[in-house]
Amino acid sequence: MEPAATIRLRATDDGVAQAADLLRAGELVAFPTETVYGLGADARNDIAVARVFEAKARPQFNPLIVHVPDLAAARALAEFPDAALLLAQAFWPGPLTLVLPLRADAGLSPLVTAGLGTVAVRLPEHPLAQALLRAFGGPVAAPSANPSGRISATRPDHVLAGLGGRIAAVLDGGACPVGVESTIVGFAGGAHLLRPGGLPTEALEACLGYPLAPTPTTPDAPSAPGQLASHYAPRAQVRLNVTAPRAGELFLGFGKTAAPADLNLSPAGDLVEAAANLFYHLHRMDDRAGPNGTIAVAPVPDTGLGRAINDRLRRAAAPRPAP
Repeated sequence: MEPAATIRLRATDDGVAQAADLLRAGELVAFPTETVYGLGADARNDIAVARVFEAKARPQFNPLIVHVPDLAAARALAEFPDAALLLAQAFWPGPLTLVLPLRADAGLSPLVTAGLGTVAVRLPEHPLAQALLRAFGGPVAAPSANPSGRISATRPDHVLAGLGGRIAAVLDGGACPVGVESTIVGFAGGAHLLRPGGLPTEALEACLGYPLAPTPTTPDAPSAPGQLASHYAPRAQVRLNVTAPRAGELFLGFGKTAAPADLNLSPAGDLVEAAANLFYHLHRMDDRAGPNGTIAVAPVPDTGLGRAINDRLRRAAAPRPAP
């Protein structure tokens, strides 16, 4: 049964302990990571995981990321090829998710993996996420804490606006510093990029010593989270690579723009700042534009974190599935 109200828990030892108790009771708790807020559930509890899909109205063929506090906990869930272990040792904790062969004794709800033989695992860096995972003492399935397909939440107010009354609590850690979801790498037939994200592809490739292969995806059968063609979408329509917005459009700028911007992802053209602001600015502009408006977006360089920003913008601008 869904709670009547969603409580906001403070970033204290007591708040973390209460959040962990709620997870043990099969409830849903949103919590901050360095990327975006996650909607946490006990990954071993079928009912709790089912509540995640219900609260988000998320398709059950879309797998979830499992969050763990350390590499040992991850290795209890999944088999690590040599390349995966190299990346984990170099970049965990941090904004990197690895899609790995699921161990037969992992004990996860099959809803987490959408029935696949792989599991997406991440070790977040955010101190509150770490504290919650250690206090809970088990794997936590946590997609982004927003209604499915909509703009991801980078602040607790975003969580409450989208999921208030559908989940038990949000652990308030303020704004998420990275601001876009984790980079996802898979290893079937060699290391390949499943989703660009908060860890630049160039850093991964430098660590491996070879380029990551892109992976073709089937929109209705994703192998990892965040691969649906339409995702991260505001209610308003989105137009990309715009230098001169049309009359009546809101203009989201980047760097120096020829036309005045209503909001700017980074006036200095800093991709790190732009990533941190992306979802926050989209939320603000969507509130102003409404479902009948349009958000025009300036070009963003497609390098480093710009790849993740452009991936999210392309999905935000994609044709919406029929209701």
